Amino acid sequence: MTAPLPTPFQGTLPAASRDLAFALALADLADAVSLPRFRAADLAISTKPDRTYVTDADQAVERVIRERIEAEMPEDSFLGEESGTNERGTRRWIIDPIDGTANFLRGVPNWATLIALEVDGVQTVGVVSAPAFGARWWAETGGGAWGQQGGAEPRRLRVSGVQEIEHASLSFQSIEQWDLAGYLTPLIALSRAVWRDRAYGDMWSYMLLAEGLVDIVAEFDVKPYDLAALVPIVREAGGRFTDISGADSAWNGSSLATNGALHDAVLAVVTDARDAGAHQANA
Repeated sequence: MTAPLPTPFQGTLPAASRDLAFALALADLADAVSLPRFRAADLAISTKPDRTYVTDADQAVERVIRERIEAEMPEDSFLGEESGTNERGTRRWIIDPIDGTANFLRGVPNWATLIALEVDGVQTVGVVSAPAFGARWWAETGGGAWGQQGGAEPRRLRVSGVQEIEHASLSFQSIEQWDLAGYLTPLIALSRAVWRDRAYGDMWSYMLLAEGLVDIVAEFDVKPYDLAALVPIVREAGGRFTDISGADSAWNGSSLATNGALHDAVLAVVTDARDAGAHQANA
């Protein structure tokens, strides 16, 4: 059985801006479409040109979100995983209708709709809605990061206070990602440097980071729609979000998110191991 739709979000928290309120409404709309298709016997699955999977749920969720944005925010741009771009202005909605499609089609509940608003190149609003978990997380710049499980009161999110890398918990997403990117040696070095390593996967790793339950998340082969909604949540929870080289960008194909205190140490381990591997290869 699938989890029920979460009840409306209530509680004491900063008043939502028009943009955040709209993003949360889009998430309600997405949940109403996606959850009934989760574990549906007639779920239609196809393969895209890049050899990744897409389901009828991915397409339906993005369609209803895009239609609502174009109807109510007609001057805003749009970027979606399934339907591409519509460039209209400096405000851009970035949508991943189902982050974790492979999980969705296998009946694994670790998937979510990701909704972000980017203004002048900066991600200002992020909503992650995971109805199979009965959970949602959201943030906007200056308003903090928040999460809610089912009908419980919203709670303010805060990253961990872990200060030393040897005490840190790492989610590295997948060995294959790091290997194909040429970063297998840095991954091994990083796994040896931390206390614990796991691959929780997809958006959930970053939400665990924002909740203070994981300290480091890093991955490769990611697109802006995979990351844009996560950036405000991690940053508003007190964390730091860059690419694997330390650049403040969600557009470079990699990510490194930490509790902030560990960021420079992680970059040093990755960089040193990468440079050492390159030196050995050239020797």
